[in-house]
Amino acid sequence: MAVQPFYAAAASLRSNGILDLVVEDSLSNDVYVMLGNGDGTFQSPVPVPTSAGAITVTAGDFNGDGKMDLLALEGGCCVQVFPGNGDGTFGTPVTTPLPYGQSGYAMAVGDLNGDGKLDVAVAGESLPNYQVAILLGNGDGTFSADGHYAVFADPLSVAAGRFHGGKAVDLAVGNFLGGSLSVLLGNGDGTFQQAVNYDTWGPTWVAVGDLNGDGKEDLVASNFGSASNSFASTVSVFMGTGDGTFQPGVAYPAGELLNYVAIADFNDDHKPDLVALDHLGNAVITLLNTGVVSFSPTTPLTFPTQLTGTTSAPQTATLTNNGTSPLIISSVSSSGKPFHMQTTCAGSIAPGGNCTITATFTAAAENVTTGTVTIRDSASSKPQVVELVGTGTVVKLAPRQLNFPPQKSGTTSHSKTIQLTNTGSTALDFTSKISIGVGSAFFESNNCLPSLNAGASCSIHVVFAPRYKGTFSESVFITDTGGGSPQSVPLTGTGD
Repeated sequence: MAVQPFYAAAASLRSNGILDLVVEDSLSNDVYVMLGNGDGTFQSPVPVPTSAGAITVTAGDFNGDGKMDLLALEGGCCVQVFPGNGDGTFGTPVTTPLPYGQSGYAMAVGDLNGDGKLDVAVAGESLPNYQVAILLGNGDGTFSADGHYAVFADPLSVAAGRFHGGKAVDLAVGNFLGGSLSVLLGNGDGTFQQAVNYDTWGPTWVAVGDLNGDGKEDLVASNFGSASNSFASTVSVFMGTGDGTFQPGVAYPAGELLNYVAIADFNDDHKPDLVALDHLGNAVITLLNTGVVSFSPTTPLTFPTQLTGTTSAPQTATLTNNGTSPLIISSVSSSGKPFHMQTTCAGSIAPGGNCTITATFTAAAENVTTGTVTIRDSASSKPQVVELVGTGTVVKLAPRQLNFPPQKSGTTSHSKTIQLTNTGSTALDFTSKISIGVGSAFFESNNCLPSLNAGASCSIHVVFAPRYKGTFSESVFITDTGGGSPQSVPLTGTGD
């Protein structure tokens, strides 16, 4: 069976209404067919050998005989159609080499020229260029090249949809290194307009669906990172206008390193939700559709690291009714003991109106604590949720920042001191050397030993030594076992 599966497709290969699975194996030249039993279980996988190993695989009737075939993209060489026999087995493959000297990363299938035959768009590279090649189906399992269109670097995914009305099929391409989605509007004859690009962060997959029920297709991208943190993944939603353009993406935090996103109704409220696969976090993440209700910010209410026993400044989320009728809120409740919640959300919220949810965090223990605010309303049969995230620490730093007065370039300031206190009940260990960025105009020394006893303090001394005129900013970084590590103390100064 598959040793390292990376991609799977579901289809009724026997045309009996029962879904079967086709799984590629990135460590062999086989794809595997797993016939469904109709009860959520599957028969043992049966290998189907490919010529050069499938990058991705899908199903469709590519030779016009009414039976489901398999289509495998084999990145360095070709696309292969495996003609279906109608019983879950397949005949001798039909191979079409990739045109234009192109390697393939991803593909999308659709009737791109309106002739009733399935075509394929292949995204990849033809160095030094990155492009989408169009292969029009001949109706017999072979394809003919019909042009290519430039996109940005590393187009790892491509999806087909109808973004500007009518019958023409359009394409959306996720450019991983290019940090964008490329939208190519179809002319209906197999040709496309040049790409229009929308910014996002390292998109690993793109999906198409009508998320808000307005009859206009929207785009969703799973991202490697976000605007503020390249190591925290997000899902970006681009709402379609119906004329082939999209609103700027709105990012929702989701996991550590996403490599896939899909659209379906997962909570049976008749609204499309999102599911994402977190490769690094080994998790499946579901984002439920809140319907006419929107929240600002879209991210969880995340509190800065808080000293244990103390209470944070309040954080506020705003709930807005984007619908055309009043929103009835039946209840608002919170969970997570360290969090305290107050809200103006009650009763009826008029169309376009809003209310607020305000929370504080009292750190009771070291490290991360999570909670939720749950809102039950008429927008959905399922509750809306605002996530709360707080981090406690026993590391007390005073002051919390150092600001140096103007200092003549080439000279060194008097020392300023940060006192670090272990407010915990056990010893605090420093896991690496206290530091300031390399090449900084600030320099530190300290008497903090590798371990600091409960209740004890040590001192970090900082001087400012600008080499030239200008404004300087940096931070002292402390990594330790006290929760919320690394802690940081901002430093600012002006060279005169």
